[in-house]
Amino acid sequence: MTDRENPQAGLPAPEFTAERLLVIGTGAVHVAHLPTWAGWLRRSYPHLEIRTVVTRSAERFVTRSALAALGGGEVLLDAWPEGATTSALHVELAQWADAVAVYPATMDFIRRFATGAADTPAMLALQCTRAPIAIAPALPPGGQENEVLRGHLTSLDARRNVTVVPTVPGRSITTGRDDAAVPPPLPVVISQLVRKQASLLPAGGTA
Repeated sequence: MTDRENPQAGLPAPEFTAERLLVIGTGAVHVAHLPTWAGWLRRSYPHLEIRTVVTRSAERFVTRSALAALGGGEVLLDAWPEGATTSALHVELAQWADAVAVYPATMDFIRRFATGAADTPAMLALQCTRAPIAIAPALPPGGQENEVLRGHLTSLDARRNVTVVPTVPGRSITTGRDDAAVPPPLPVVISQLVRKQASLLPAGGTA
């Protein structure tokens, strides 16, 4: 696990034309900063409608109540409903979002996404959406050197609508050294999404 100070202050908000952003938080300790970034999104993009999904492992470090209070919008658990429903959450999310940020993305989440897993509503939505997706990895010490993980990241980055955001050095709680790799500040991720969004536009520059 890693811990890094939240460098939110002073970072400009990139111009972002998306209207509906799906944020997915997974079970790395860096997800604890997500409520603060949710508040930043709310202030920086008043026009933006945001829905947040957290995995069960993410709930070790962050609560849905905190995310809802600071960021507003709907906050969901990435789990199939226990009872009968008349709608399909994965279809709704895949079609609703016009941009997706996975922040942070654990090694296991990256593996599942890269290998086509569809075992939760959010994962199935990611496999089916046409929206641009930014994946911001959070890796423990040694994770960057893992050849299997590198293959998964390369595979994801090759997908037409996916961009993998480069990590930055982060402090490992276990080793006490800056030998982990964590996501950059969220504005960097939004910038990557903006570039990917532009690359998906048809010739002529309009959707």
